Amino acid sequence: MSSSPLLDLSRSSVELTADICNIESVSGNEKTLADAIESALSGMAHLELIRNGNALVAKTNLGRAQRVVIAGHLDTVPVNNNLPVRYSEDEGAEWLWGRGTVDMKAGVAVAVKLAAELTEPTYDITWIWYDNEEVASELNGLGRLAAQSPELLHGDFAILGEPSNSTVEGGCNGTLRVEVRTQGVRAHSARAWKGENAIHKLAPALAALAEYSPATVTVDGLEYREGLSAVGISGGVAGNVIPDAATLTVNYRFAPDKSVEQALAHVQEVFAGFEVVVTDSAEGARPGLTAALAQDFVAAVGAEPLPKYGWTDVARFSALGIPAVNFGPGDPSLAHTDDERVLTSQIVECERALRSWLTK
Repeated sequence: MSSSPLLDLSRSSVELTADICNIESVSGNEKTLADAIESALSGMAHLELIRNGNALVAKTNLGRAQRVVIAGHLDTVPVNNNLPVRYSEDEGAEWLWGRGTVDMKAGVAVAVKLAAELTEPTYDITWIWYDNEEVASELNGLGRLAAQSPELLHGDFAILGEPSNSTVEGGCNGTLRVEVRTQGVRAHSARAWKGENAIHKLAPALAALAEYSPATVTVDGLEYREGLSAVGISGGVAGNVIPDAATLTVNYRFAPDKSVEQALAHVQEVFAGFEVVVTDSAEGARPGLTAALAQDFVAAVGAEPLPKYGWTDVARFSALGIPAVNFGPGDPSLAHTDDERVLTSQIVECERALRSWLTK
């Protein structure tokens, strides 16, 4: 760790966000940032540090009656001329621009600062910073911790620092990706009647999507909007050949009242008569707002909770029976964009709410 950049934890959470964003950590390249955070927190008497690959866990062990887990991922999607970060002002509001400012290094910065400064929190806290969230699920650092050291994830309530405009977003939709496949018979396109066009056979499936009305489902008081969308289509052999195979890739974002099995049954009903093959799936997570700790946290934030439409790692906590919510600075719609940017006021507000609740 001797060569890792130094993080000055006395700096404001906004300044610390800039410092952390400027340590590039595209998925698979999180070691330098993990080293820097570990170095900054090492030697603090109130924290027990556990390193697992490029994931870092920092725990208080104060004998409190309840434990809260606060987690966030260190990695980002690839940089595209948007580092180092920069500041700007627009109608009196200050913005911090750059890769990771929204997803989700502002949340990481707030957590690192509070981990260092909250020596006597109301609850015992497990702080987790992990790798490889933005890539294949099997590489996910939180998933690795859950498999190898599940006790590190145990708690009475969990907060994931995913961007939520510094408002609580409960649970998350599940996701199912399938391939709708058709088979045909090859022929020369000059004698098309001698073949069977597999691409043409997808027409009823596309029509079903065009006519489909996605549901809005109320789960524990939050309204989750579903979506069933074509996200890819492939087929064709050559410019003069009738294709004998075609594939329509469909993504179903389903409310957390359903299991993956129920979601698949619905998709199979929509595409009755077609071959439907699952290529990816992940359970959603119920809002997690019925727990007393969650309700107390929502009151401390002071804003009406909203649903989280995209899949997040709250689902991993939910699968362990731990109620979990999303709470972090940044507009989720700006995540992964080339003009990714966060209002610095949201960083300040996120820190204020967490600090107030964890020390009340």
